[in-house]
Amino acid sequence: MNKHLALYALDVARSQGASYADARLIKTVSETVETRDLFVVYAGENESIGLGIRVMVRGGWGFATARHLTPQGVVFAVTKAVEAAKASARILNGRVKLAPEAAHTAIWQSPFSIDPFKVSLSDKIGLLHESERLMRKARGVKNTSGLLTFTRENKLFVSTDGSDIEQTFLSSGCGIDATAGRNEHFVRSWPNSFGGQYEMAGWEMVDRWDLLGNARRVGEESVAVSKARQCPEMVTDVILGASQLALQIHESTGHPTELDRVFGEEENYAGASFLTPDNLGKLKYGSKIVNLTADATIPNALGTYAYDDDGVSGQRVELVKNGLFVGYLTSRETSHELGLPRSGGMMRATGPGFTPLVRMSNVSLEPGNAGSLDDLIADTKNGILLDTNYSWSIDDRRHNFQFGTEIGWLIKNGKITEPVRNPSYWGITTNFWNSCDAICGPSEHVLWGIPTCAKGQPCQAIGTGHGAAPARFKNTKVGVAKPAEDKPKGASHAKGSAKAKSGSHHVSLAHHHRHCAGGSK
Repeated sequence: MNKHLALYALDVARSQGASYADARLIKTVSETVETRDLFVVYAGENESIGLGIRVMVRGGWGFATARHLTPQGVVFAVTKAVEAAKASARILNGRVKLAPEAAHTAIWQSPFSIDPFKVSLSDKIGLLHESERLMRKARGVKNTSGLLTFTRENKLFVSTDGSDIEQTFLSSGCGIDATAGRNEHFVRSWPNSFGGQYEMAGWEMVDRWDLLGNARRVGEESVAVSKARQCPEMVTDVILGASQLALQIHESTGHPTELDRVFGEEENYAGASFLTPDNLGKLKYGSKIVNLTADATIPNALGTYAYDDDGVSGQRVELVKNGLFVGYLTSRETSHELGLPRSGGMMRATGPGFTPLVRMSNVSLEPGNAGSLDDLIADTKNGILLDTNYSWSIDDRRHNFQFGTEIGWLIKNGKITEPVRNPSYWGITTNFWNSCDAICGPSEHVLWGIPTCAKGQPCQAIGTGHGAAPARFKNTKVGVAKPAEDKPKGASHAKGSAKAKSGSHHVSLAHHHRHCAGGSK
């Protein structure tokens, strides 16, 4: 891994006047297998290696990437980073300062059981094609697709503080979906939308999510939702399934607690945050049963790591405790600005070509005591169960939001009555979380992975994890999903034209997480 070049970069930075410097040498190997309508769309591997160098000079930051992994390439990159740091120092209102952190020497490997790179390509293609065949058994299915993705990243971090950290991350993702309908397309996905589920794990996670065992149901549900009526507009009790709740957490809790957003460092591109420092320890963010944490130490979660890109060890940080807003996602720089004694270890970059930013690790809603999803449905007199994300939109302060889901099931007197299509729900973040009156227990808790959380200019995509169990929110506005052009200003995404995914097999869906995901991971 050319460790000597990373250490050489530190020596050059010191010689050019840097008061602090770190270098990240990263090698990444990835494999993607994608099928659509029983054809192989893509099957291949990619490999890259690079060295990113960050320096502090006169209290200003500078960053550069070595285009050539040679001594000359390192000198050129460090010189550019030092020049940028000096320019930055001239325009800063105050000098950048870092919260203290001890030097760390460590070697860490994310846990896995089966190396996915040792599973044959023919077996991978065979799994996706057989899943597609099973989905297509449902009369009315128009299109099917499948996706497998695997990544191994070897990262070396060294710093002038004395840290020398080697980490190896192995992640896997899998997903299938089926589309039905004539004039409108209605899709049903498994295990999740937008490519499926992602974990810091090996091939064993593909086995656990059982694509073949769920494929026929996915096809049948896509047909069922294409025949369902539109979701009625109403104010009612909403149960969010765990996968949809994971994205709700990501957008309305994870992003607004990023402290660099609070200080306005993301405002130009991705917005700021309503969670300003005067709210810390005072704002009633949610009801008393709402407890939200950021935890980088959970095995197999996509946002797990031993050390961040500041060289700070991964930690568990409370964000909301018994409904009260109590903490932020921080770096060495931002925690110092807030007067905190130590960084929460939330600084990460997509790769060696990017400077680190404050990023989510695994931001999760802690389980409650409402039992199973079946129990929660039985306890709901009138309402709707919404699951599997289709679209989202949220304003640039992360306060007002709208989410659309693939499927809705109406609930009457504690029982599912029928599926509906194109459902959306609206809310204001604090009002919504304060309306939470029930959260399912640990047996329903799943750590979902979002592989492409976007932030920064130039944009960086990175993996985050979100633990959630189904939860109920009282008196929520629900209706038909609106076109993208009608959405409020802010970060948004939609899968396509009107889409919802269905399920005549609502009973099996209520058991999916428990039986197929193996509970909390």
